[in-house]
Amino acid sequence: MLSVVANQRHAARNRVALMLSFYAGMRVGEIAHLKLGDVIDGDGRVKDQIVLPASYTKTAEARTVFVSGKLRRELERFVSCSTTTDRAAPFLVTQKATAFSANTLCQLFGQIYALAGIDGASSHSGRRWFITQMAHKGVSAKVIMTLAGHRHLSTTQRYIEVNDQMMRSAVENL
Repeated sequence: MLSVVANQRHAARNRVALMLSFYAGMRVGEIAHLKLGDVIDGDGRVKDQIVLPASYTKTAEARTVFVSGKLRRELERFVSCSTTTDRAAPFLVTQKATAFSANTLCQLFGQIYALAGIDGASSHSGRRWFITQMAHKGVSAKVIMTLAGHRHLSTTQRYIEVNDQMMRSAVENL
């Protein structure tokens, strides 16, 4: 996917949007709502945590997104190319220099997946990968649920994908 994105007109923007999905587990609506000031502090440095106000989230409850080292590097690269310092400006903008809506960002993700030839992928695929990776690394279900912004553990469990190799590894490690 990243090689597909690298050849697109808005490569840096599209790459950071995907990274927010895959490495922070953010929903497209949350990514679309981000303002520059949500990501950088008053000195222009990428924050350690992105606080999503209730108005950004599906559950209408504020939550904190923790920025990993890998995501930090992506955000720093993107911010260094930014032409605005207005912290109230949208973090990601469309070709027309307007904020993305959740729907337009969802369509962009769909186009990227289609160009990459990935069938069955959706705007939630990065989020699903994020949750699955944490589960496979042994992170507590309660921690995963909280990071994902889910109200119920059963919702989080539906995101976790399992395949034969994972099950084989699990029993081999007994």
